[in-house]
Amino acid sequence: MGRIQFDDVNSERSYHPVKAYVQSKLANVLFTRELASRLQGTGVTAYAVDPGIVYTDAIRHMKTFFQVFIKAFSFLIKTPAQGAYTTLYCVLTPDLESGGYYRNFFCGPWSSTVRLEGKTVLITGANTGIGKETARDLARRGARVIMACRDLEKAEGAQKEIIQDSGNQEVVVKKLDLSDTKSIREFAEQVNKEEKQVNILINNAGIMMCPYSKTADGFEMQFGVNHLGHFLLTHLLIDLVKRSAPARIINVSSMAHSWGRIQLEDINSEKSYDSGRAYGQSKLANILFTRRLAEKLQGTGVTVYSLHPGVVQTELGRHLGGPMQLAMKVVKPFSKTSVQGALTSIYCAVAPELEKESGGYYSDCAPASCSRAAKDDEMAKKLWDSSCQMLGISWE
Repeated sequence: MGRIQFDDVNSERSYHPVKAYVQSKLANVLFTRELASRLQGTGVTAYAVDPGIVYTDAIRHMKTFFQVFIKAFSFLIKTPAQGAYTTLYCVLTPDLESGGYYRNFFCGPWSSTVRLEGKTVLITGANTGIGKETARDLARRGARVIMACRDLEKAEGAQKEIIQDSGNQEVVVKKLDLSDTKSIREFAEQVNKEEKQVNILINNAGIMMCPYSKTADGFEMQFGVNHLGHFLLTHLLIDLVKRSAPARIINVSSMAHSWGRIQLEDINSEKSYDSGRAYGQSKLANILFTRRLAEKLQGTGVTVYSLHPGVVQTELGRHLGGPMQLAMKVVKPFSKTSVQGALTSIYCAVAPELEKESGGYYSDCAPASCSRAAKDDEMAKKLWDSSCQMLGISWE
């Protein structure tokens, strides 16, 4: 975006604040590279960092257009504390390559050496994106990993990659289509019959902002897959999970939960459909389900968590329309990789400090604030009862 203008480095002939700013930032990176080269063999290393878009006094001189942009993409803006994470990463991480450029550390330098030998993890939607990276990490920790996926061909490719990468042969693929309750029941029956335990259940799979369609059972697709499918799966596996205690259930939600509300009077969006609101409703349902389930599981040794993985560039956004696709291209430099997006799922799965916590909402490997609607325990009860009725089950 910028270049060093040696013929007018002080911008005396013409001045543009953005061009001058990016020239100074480019100079930081070039200085880092040259300094690292000159310091080879001295034991001193040098790094350049991009803290991300941070709401600080640094933006006070921005014009209206940029102020509007920042408001429009407020979900990508970091607090000063979050903006410091990449700097902390460079300070605290051993063996970083000198002269490098680092960016997009959305959470602190969290890491864990927790091992999972003898544990079984079940992850839905583990063939791609953050589900795949979550499966990879937990396989490296020695867990038996069950990849529950709709696309078996893609899942088997991911399975081979994870086995080769982790050296863990206990990575298996099983067919699961969350848009069909028949498939969910067949899958759960197989797991209950073949598996001795499920210590960690990660309800990760999802669909985002798709055109209006219905599941095999007549539910609006996003609500049916993202909420009802995982609700039924958890119900069918809950006895096995309880017998595996201490155990954890993790529901991957999103900050998009704040876009929606639970419309019990039109839960399947038959009267009117907005893909963004329907997605928001399904993600809000994930959090309310987590809160209610945590309450019901008190004293069982099973804890439950919901989370926002961040804005991640994955296949989940394949249904986004033209304007949203353009918006995602604009924010791509500030979004997370699948590896970064998987971190909070992994945190909720293994962090020892969460053993006594249940029902919470997490983002960037830490407790996070959710919307007022996501704290409505009365609505959580109504949603629970409505979900049971829609699925034809009893879950007290």
